[in-house]
Amino acid sequence: MIDADATAVETAVMYEWSMGYTMVRGSVALARAHTRRRLSEWDWRGDADDAVLIVSELVTNAIAHGRRARHELRLKLAMLKSGQLVVEVSDPVAELPSLDRTDGPGDDEEHGRGLLVVRQLAGEIHWFAREHVGKTVRVVLTVESPSK
Repeated sequence: MIDADATAVETAVMYEWSMGYTMVRGSVALARAHTRRRLSEWDWRGDADDAVLIVSELVTNAIAHGRRARHELRLKLAMLKSGQLVVEVSDPVAELPSLDRTDGPGDDEEHGRGLLVVRQLAGEIHWFAREHVGKTVRVVLTVESPSK
């Protein structure tokens, strides 16, 4: 899905953080730790475990499918004034993820569940092409209202 509201997100930001990572498996654990730290520092009221899992899946996908020589992936987190959390992972490959896949991998397959997990946790996944190279995959997480 192409995201036409990219500029709308930028205007409502309360906190923002980003970091580049080398495209190696060890970066996934670093991205998870950095995400958990930011969410704690920002006192984000959403489900931090879900957010960390989403970051893990998106960073893993970027490493698996977007690895290119002399490039890195970029993780960006932004907490909006509304309390929503925006997670963006950018990589240097313009090819878009298969977001319309309705069938899951077979029971014996080890890979292929990442975006299905993200979609179950976040609902929608958006993407947009970057100006000079690659793409960004964006997920927006909301804070659930407490039950009364």
